[in-house]
Amino acid sequence: MPHSGNLNGVHMLDLDLLHAFVSVVDAGGFTRAGERVHRTQSTVSQQIRRLEQAAGKPLFDRSGRQVRLTEDGERLLGYARRILALSAEAKAALASAPPAMVLRLGMPDDIAVAALTRMVAAFAAAHPQVRLAVRCGLSVDLDASLAQGDLDVALMKREPGRGGARNTWPEQLVWAVRADAPLPVLDPVPLAAFPQGCLYRNRAIGALERAGRAWRIAYDCPNLVGILAAVESGLAVSVLERRALTPALRPLPEGLLPPLGPSELALCVREGAPPLADALAAVVADFCADPAALRTAA
Repeated sequence: MPHSGNLNGVHMLDLDLLHAFVSVVDAGGFTRAGERVHRTQSTVSQQIRRLEQAAGKPLFDRSGRQVRLTEDGERLLGYARRILALSAEAKAALASAPPAMVLRLGMPDDIAVAALTRMVAAFAAAHPQVRLAVRCGLSVDLDASLAQGDLDVALMKREPGRGGARNTWPEQLVWAVRADAPLPVLDPVPLAAFPQGCLYRNRAIGALERAGRAWRIAYDCPNLVGILAAVESGLAVSVLERRALTPALRPLPEGLLPPLGPSELALCVREGAPPLADALAAVVADFCADPAALRTAA
């Protein structure tokens, strides 16, 4: 039976449960969500079970090592964010205080996040009426969130020439290997990769398959720290932007693996975003215009 586009019987919009639900999604797990909201992991798990019981549907797929949203969970997420934002706005209005303007920024974590955050913090200090919500994640997820209206400004990796971006900067992709060790065995090629949907993962696999090279995923990790650790240990090779190389890594000599081609870093602003989103985008653009600024701090 096709979905009706809503959750049947969603009369369970308890704000505490919705807050726990959004916290699990944003934190990437029950334990980290508990730390974020100052509750135990078991308490957060109980809240999610109560929400699922009220909805009559599972909201998370717990079959793997990572907690992932079900289709119904994804459907609820946008509503939950809007309900919580509206609740916060209503409380501010009743307190006779003007509601804070929330600007939502998304960016990948394989750039110098700490340095960019300092620039964004300076923007926030200059605009005290603004509350910033910053999310790091895979570019494919950031792109989808921007299209769904869940982000106002997004900095993301993508294929060149798509259009629709406020600014773009070319990226130079390289095969990264450990700097001070012999080359790993490259038949099959052992890859350290971000999860499915990542541009770099797709680019690596596509290049290898077009060249008729065998490959295997030796290490799968959702964050840059894990990918760097896997390559620095000599466990695998990975596709990285040249500026993300640490002193412990080096590019693989040309010719040993097929060329990867260019990608681009794109800065996009949601249509209909608040006017100050343009000012925030200008801050991010100034940061990205400095080649040294984008170098990872890892």
